[in-house]
Amino acid sequence: MAARTYALPAAWSRRWALRRYGFHGLSHAWVARRAAQLVGRDGEELRIVSCHLGAGASVCAIGSGRSLDTSMGFTPLEGLVMATRAGSVDPGLLLWLIEGQRLSAAEVAHGLESEAGLSGLAGTADMREVLARADQGEASARLAIDVYVHRLRAGIAAMAAALQGLDVLVFTGGVGEHAPEIRRLAVAGLGFLDLYLDPDLNQTAEPDAQVGRPAHAKVLVLAAREDLEIAAQVQAVLCRGGRPESPATAPA
Repeated sequence: MAARTYALPAAWSRRWALRRYGFHGLSHAWVARRAAQLVGRDGEELRIVSCHLGAGASVCAIGSGRSLDTSMGFTPLEGLVMATRAGSVDPGLLLWLIEGQRLSAAEVAHGLESEAGLSGLAGTADMREVLARADQGEASARLAIDVYVHRLRAGIAAMAAALQGLDVLVFTGGVGEHAPEIRRLAVAGLGFLDLYLDPDLNQTAEPDAQVGRPAHAKVLVLAAREDLEIAAQVQAVLCRGGRPESPATAPA
């Protein structure tokens, strides 16, 4: 309940059902199922932090096969820096822009959704191009990566706190699967969570793969397979009249 609740006036929340809903549920649910298979443990026993990093991005804390917290909220704008979305922004800043008639509400909405994130910081929404420009010494691209990774690392730590530790960290989505530099930077400094990458495995990983060092928390790179999760959930409803084994969706 706490993870999904905004500290808003109660009358607002009751009238309009204002709460944190979370998104990328199908991807995180698949991660819960697939990670348990790869590490050879019952998903009910695992504490998993799932990082879906694509055009949209979110982190999810999965415990006992269920989502306990996630970074997206009432809309997919909350949380991490994304390709063209800003992620979390001080609402006071947005009020300042609108109340001072510096921008209209429509202009703010469009900017947050379509012109912010990596695109706003580096001029491109393509992480591959941002990384290439950073390697060439472009300051705006370097800043974009630093901001992206700062938010991601903080998100991973926050989800681990919600789980009181973690057993498995998973990277999925286009960036999560194909950007070893982002994985390296994200995990750097998270040794206090027992997270360490094997540099060679991380650099050459093709999903599905283990990229962490032995004897430490597992770090996996998994292909995003929302299609298989949809099939599993439909099968569960049609054949058993129930739910799939690992329904990691909105925060509890």
